[in-house]
This record gives sequence, structure tokens and C-alpha cells, in this order.
Amino acid sequence: GKWHMGVNCKSRRDHCHHPLNHGFDYFYGMPFTLLNECQGTDDPELAKSLQDTYWLYTQMIILAVLTLLIGKLTNLFSVKWKIIICLAICGLLYFISWFSSYGFTKYWNCILMRNHDITEQPMDLEKTTSNMLKEAVSFIERNKHRPFLLFVSLLHVHTPLITTEKFLGRSRHGLYGDNVEEMDWMVGRLLDVIDKEGLKNTTFIYFASDHGGSLEAHRGNAQLGGWNGIYKGGKGMGGWEGGIRVPGIVRWPGVLPAGTVINELTSLMDVFPTVVHLAGGAVPQDRVIDGRTLLPLLRGTVQHSGHEFMFHYCGVFLHAVRWHQKDSGTIWKAHYATPVFQPEASGACFGRGICPCFGDGVTHHDPPLLFDLSQDPSESNPLSADTEPLSDTVTRRIGKAVEEHRKTLTPVPQQLSPHNNIWKPWLQPCCGTFPFCWCDEENNKA
Repeated sequence: GKWHMGVNCKSRRDHCHHPLNHGFDYFYGMPFTLLNECQGTDDPELAKSLQDTYWLYTQMIILAVLTLLIGKLTNLFSVKWKIIICLAICGLLYFISWFSSYGFTKYWNCILMRNHDITEQPMDLEKTTSNMLKEAVSFIERNKHRPFLLFVSLLHVHTPLITTEKFLGRSRHGLYGDNVEEMDWMVGRLLDVIDKEGLKNTTFIYFASDHGGSLEAHRGNAQLGGWNGIYKGGKGMGGWEGGIRVPGIVRWPGVLPAGTVINELTSLMDVFPTVVHLAGGAVPQDRVIDGRTLLPLLRGTVQHSGHEFMFHYCGVFLHAVRWHQKDSGTIWKAHYATPVFQPEASGACFGRGICPCFGDGVTHHDPPLLFDLSQDPSESNPLSADTEPLSDTVTRRIGKAVEEHRKTLTPVPQQLSPHNNIWKPWLQPCCGTFPFCWCDEENNKA
């Protein structure tokens, strides 16, 4: 499915970020992320405000060239041809430099790979659902006689909400609901295969999401990004519950009793130590591992999660910290930074498309905003010394936990820096002769 970690570092074929370079033996899916551009029917999604700015500057250069040209031809003012030609060339180069990144997104970003080989460029989203499902089923069938790890990262419930004709109109909740229904069917198909192959009681299955619903994803009045219920905020927000609180559903018949509900805080970082534990391995001891194995909690041998504190980041910026006070059962959360909503009372950043992590797009809080999530899960009523006698004590304890946490961090180069994010032709995966990158090995093979 969706890898979303990129492919190359220094050359087109070094594959330094590729799944096969990070412990996986087989890969089928998208190395990048899913964007509206991949479908080509919705508004551009990739850096939309930036694209609008680039296009405005391009229009200004065109207008300047035309003005000078008309002035020269009509003798309204004297200007050298050399200046007009230089400005026109500079304008053309400027346009090519930004349009090559954003105008060809469908060809550069929306690609399908099997291991190191590109099989579709651009990918045919209408067929991707069935292709990925077939690959996952085939993987289970090929590996049913030995231990395996299958990680399926679906393209569903993510804009542009690719839904096959069979599921369109199935839900009373519009296109998003249809997409959820199809995802549910896909998960059901995978569970059916596990059961059919006699693997039901020996297979640990964990279903979760990577973030809350995207509130800014709209088409007219239709909400395309899901809904976060009573929780404030959404996708792209490092602190508010609506952006980070997601369901976790586990199935392991014969080992874990059905119908059990565990109201404890866990993290997607717990997947790694849990998988290592299941495989009989040991997590690395030469670094701090933030995850905790879920197995004792799931089996009931412990009553509480191994996480006393959780640190919630937006990019590299710490936005909030959660403290599960074991003795009282209270769950406190302190917000050090929160996004500036646009409009103010909307609960989202509609003006920007996605909430920023820093700069004038966030408000810093000193002292931090403090909430008691066990009483106020919607984070509606920030506490103060007047309303909560323990507020100062709790804030100090969380502050101390932040200091201890920061000691465990090792600085690394910024992966999300502008330099690392800018499009580089020499790193572009291409199945043909660059820049003529298009192929359809899926259909050819079929």
C-alpha cells in the first residue's frame, strides 16, 4: 500500500528510503502519498497556496514582458531588445522550475512499484484497489506455511476517496461513507483469507489509523475527510485529540478473548516492540525505544499501559504532553502550542488548507493550556489555579517529564527541510527515459 517515505537520496537508483532498505522483503504499492492530482478531477492539493503564489509571479513577469514588447514596438519608450529577451528567458525558466514540480505531479508522484520496479506511471487509481487486494491475498497464500508480517496501508479514507463503482452510493454518509464501506469490505476479504487458510488462531491482527479525520478536506458542502466526533481538531494537528486519537482494534482468537474493551493509552509506536515480542526477538538496547509491547496489556497480565507520559509532536515541534496519573486514573494534557484556526471558531485551518506546526500559524502557551481528559475529553475547558487546585503541581510534573524526554533525543538532519522537499530531477523515479516517464506493466502483464 502507501509507503509515503520516499525512495532515493543521492541518485535515481539508490533506493535509500525504499521499504526493501528498511527490513521488508517484498513491496507493492505507492512510494509517495495519495494526492488529488493523482485522480486529476479535484483541485490541486500539493502546496496549493504556494502554487497560487508562483502562478501570480509568473503572470506578473508575462505582463512585464508584454508591456516592454508593446512599448518597444510602438516606440512609446526606449528599451533594448536584450533586456526584453533576458526577462522573457528568466520568466520561462522560473515557470519551468516550479511547474515541473507541481504541474506534472501525476507523473512524478503517483506511481506504483513492485519491489524496485515501477509498474505504473502514472498509476490507474480505478484498478489500484483490486490490485493491492490481490497482492495482499497472494502474499498470505505464499507465506501461509511460515511466520510472516503483512503490513497493509490502504489508500482508502484518504482524499481523493477513490471508490469503485460497486460501492458508490452504498452509504448514507456520502462519498466518504462509500469509501469506508469499501475499506471495510477489503479488510473483510483479508480476514476471510486468513480464516480459509487455517491461520485464524495463529495470526495477530492489528487495525488502526495514522491520524484523525481531515477537517479541511471539502468539496462544496461535502465533508471528504471524515469526522472526529466530540474531539477537537483533526489531521495535521499535533496536539488536539481529533488529530491523534484513533481506534485500535485487535483480533487473535484463541489467545485474546473477544469483545474486550481496554481503556488505556497506547501508541502506534507500540507496533514495533509488539511485533518484535511476537517474533521472539529483543528490541535494540543501544537507544531509547518510545514504544511498549502491547501483549501484557492485551493478555491482561498488566492493568495499565506502559506509557505514563506521551509526547505529541507537530513536525519537530512539541505541541502537547499527556500524563496518565496511575494512582488517581486522571489523564492530564498540557498544550504548549496550538494551531490558529481560520476562521477562529471553526476548529480547523480552512484558510491554509492544513494547520502549520510553527510560525504565525500557532499560538504558544506559557503556562501551557491544561485539560483533564478524563472529565473533559473535548478539551473545551482549560483549567487554572482557580478551577483546579492541582494545576500548578501537574504543570510542573509534566514540565519535568519534558526535560527528561528531551535528554533522550539525538539531533538529526531535518528531513522536512525545504531543501529536502524540493523536487530534484536526478532523484525522480522513472520507468522510461527521463523525462518521458510513463508505463503500464500491470496491464501488459495481464
